Amino acid sequence: MTAPRRHALALLVGAVGAIAVLSGCSGAPDGAATRGDAGAATSAASSATPAPQATIAPFPIGASTSTTPLPADLPQGCRDILTGSVLAQLEGVPLNAEGMGGGIRPDSSRVCVWGEPGAVATRLVTVIGYSPEREARDALYELGNEGYTCYEPDGGIRCEKTWEHPTLPGVTEGRTLFYRDGVIVDTQYTNLAPKGYTAAIIDYLWPAVPRTATPTAAPTP
Repeated sequence: MTAPRRHALALLVGAVGAIAVLSGCSGAPDGAATRGDAGAATSAASSATPAPQATIAPFPIGASTSTTPLPADLPQGCRDILTGSVLAQLEGVPLNAEGMGGGIRPDSSRVCVWGEPGAVATRLVTVIGYSPEREARDALYELGNEGYTCYEPDGGIRCEKTWEHPTLPGVTEGRTLFYRDGVIVDTQYTNLAPKGYTAAIIDYLWPAVPRTATPTAAPTP
């Protein structure tokens, strides 16, 4: 790592204080409601209403020099980037349900959304995309100023923070970001944080034995 880059990382880590690893909080999806005839009628009426998409904070996405290919099978393969233990924690939670916002964005980023349509209080959204290095580091630095804990595991920079939902007492929200080689993995969640989730994605994107990768100067869908 060059001296300027070491200096930049030192500023980032110094801005957020002590280095700490934050374990994901185990979460569970909303329980299925007991339905009789009235429940069926309510379900039929609500099915005509589009499910609300998850509102997530933005992160700079754009052209980036990288040797890391985005998984070509996303968003259909959102399960493929996770381990069996993580998937066990997500058992029964719908993935990329209609109207929830999962898919490929115009900027080429891939979006995986776990959550029951309409269950705003329980969901997990992950955006994987290319991010220019300077803009990404500036954004992570700002998050450090906002109370995120940032450190440097697995050859990249990871920033994370949890907080209580502003209107639902006892419900935890959070965000975990990992940046490496021009790629950002940005996960934002409410009441659904499987242990080892981000680590599984990191291991998939950057395995011990590197996958064949073509240097990418600009994002492509």
